[in-house]
Amino acid sequence: MKFGPISVDHIGIATADLDAASHFWRLLGLGQGRGDELVKDQGVTTRFFSTQKQETNHIPKIELLEPTGEDTPIGKFLAKRGPGVQQICFRVGNLAELISHLVGNGIQMIDDEPRIGAGGKSIAFVHPKSTGGVLVELTQYE
Repeated sequence: MKFGPISVDHIGIATADLDAASHFWRLLGLGQGRGDELVKDQGVTTRFFSTQKQETNHIPKIELLEPTGEDTPIGKFLAKRGPGVQQICFRVGNLAELISHLVGNGIQMIDDEPRIGAGGKSIAFVHPKSTGGVLVELTQYE
């Protein structure tokens, strides 16, 4: 495959309060990442946790997502569904090639081209209508 390898990057969890939601992950022993990040164009503040003390790009992470307002994707998600898993993200070798492959096979994308997400990474979202109801985020290996 021209777009591989593929691995789980993170699971995104929507929350109304990063600090309150972080309590469990700390008790579990997960290490908090470098710091919170405001992603203005997505209207969200993110906080990452991982099973290793040192943050690496090679292990799956938990991403807590706090909306900056009610009229943001995470704000709307919380209003409709409440706190919980909002998306799963896969890391891929060639994001543009994968998007082309998916679209060419009838998959509905939210993003037809990569855009910049948390950490300055290239990302794209697959519409839940094409995945059995799960929002899938794709990001490219660094």
